[in-house]
Amino acid sequence: MEFSVPLVQGTLVKRYKRFLADVDLGGGKVVTAHCANSGSMLNVKTPGAEVWLSPARNPDRKLKWTWELIRIGGVLVGINTQHPNRLVEEAVANGTIAELRGYQTVRREVKYGRNSRIDLLLEGGGLPACYVEVKNVTLRRDPGPDGLAEFPDAVTARGTKHLAELSEMVRQGHRGVMLYLVQRPDCTCFSIAADIDPTYGRAFGTARAAGVETLCYICRVSAQSIEVDAPLPLTL
Repeated sequence: MEFSVPLVQGTLVKRYKRFLADVDLGGGKVVTAHCANSGSMLNVKTPGAEVWLSPARNPDRKLKWTWELIRIGGVLVGINTQHPNRLVEEAVANGTIAELRGYQTVRREVKYGRNSRIDLLLEGGGLPACYVEVKNVTLRRDPGPDGLAEFPDAVTARGTKHLAELSEMVRQGHRGVMLYLVQRPDCTCFSIAADIDPTYGRAFGTARAAGVETLCYICRVSAQSIEVDAPLPLTL
């Protein structure tokens, strides 16, 4: 996924009210940007950090900027949760995700479960329908060389619900896949942060036992583009 317009570099002043961030663009200009991330953004909202914004293409939009990237520990991290579905869809189309090859069609936001919409529904090719939920991962608490990526970064009742709904799809004879997309290149493995949300941790174990597949892929991130790169091993 290439950014459609050049990003603008700035310095993070603060993130607040979940969806807002003040950013210093230099020369005395401070703007308020849309923060498309409802999580806690633990460890990726450090005041004073280098950030990158995309300008709004709609001149009537109230907030003229969207926060896209932050530099943490020398690497760029993608914080915009509106991108992962598109990134995974592109990766499925180009065959990057080996576990999801062989399907003929990919649809997004298809209704399923209890008043939910699946992120991606893969069908065709003589294969069972594959329901794929995508979760954006930015959390890395481990400062050591192991580079452990973790999810979630806050309590997520919605995420727990998705695990149960994928389990139901498996019971109905379909594939259910929970795909964790790590939008930072400095991690070497992935785990569930059960200490942050014990309920999610238990639901994850239950879903795995029910046959829900778990995948984790890491991304290449730059100020020009974000691309799904390679699988990460799961440390469960």
